[in-house]
Amino acid sequence: MDEPVLVLNASYEPLSICSTRRAMGLLLEGKAILVLNGRGYIHTVSQSFPRPSVIRLREMVHRPRPRVKLSRREVFRRDHYTCQYCGRKDGRLTLDHVVPRHMGGQHSWTNVVTACEACNARKGGRTLEEAHMQLLHPPREPAATALYLFGHLLDQYQEWEPFLIGW
Repeated sequence: MDEPVLVLNASYEPLSICSTRRAMGLLLEGKAILVLNGRGYIHTVSQSFPRPSVIRLREMVHRPRPRVKLSRREVFRRDHYTCQYCGRKDGRLTLDHVVPRHMGGQHSWTNVVTACEACNARKGGRTLEEAHMQLLHPPREPAATALYLFGHLLDQYQEWEPFLIGW
C-alpha cells in the first residue's frame, strides 16, 4: 500500500506522487479517476479494487510552478556527477562555490558546482580568474519539468513514461 502512484491534474499534467493508500482514498471519495492499473487488484472481503499506478484528479488544481530545491544531491544530479572543472566522473565529489562565500558569493544555483577533491583543493578560496581555471558548463537552476522531478522513478515504473515525457 506504500507503492508510489503518479497523480495527474485534470489536464493530465503530472502533479505529484502519492502512496497507493492515498490514491485509493482519492478514488473512493470520487476525487480522482483511475487512469492506469498495472499492478493487479486489492481484495477486501466483499470487493476487489484495481491497484492504481496512475490517477487523474477530477478537478483542476492550480498551483505555482515547482522549483527544484538546492541541495547537495540535486547539484550533483544537475552536473551529472561530473567535476565541472576537469570533467572527471570518478573519485569523491564535493561542492564548490564559484565565487567563494568569504568574497560575497551566495549559496545559489548559479554559484555552486560539482568539483572533484583535487580541483576543489587547487581552486581553494580563490575566484576562477585567480586560480586560472574554467568551468565546463555555466551553472544554472535546473528546470523543474515533470521528467526531471519524477524521471528517476522511470526505471521502476515504465508505465509512467507517456505521462512524463510530454511535460
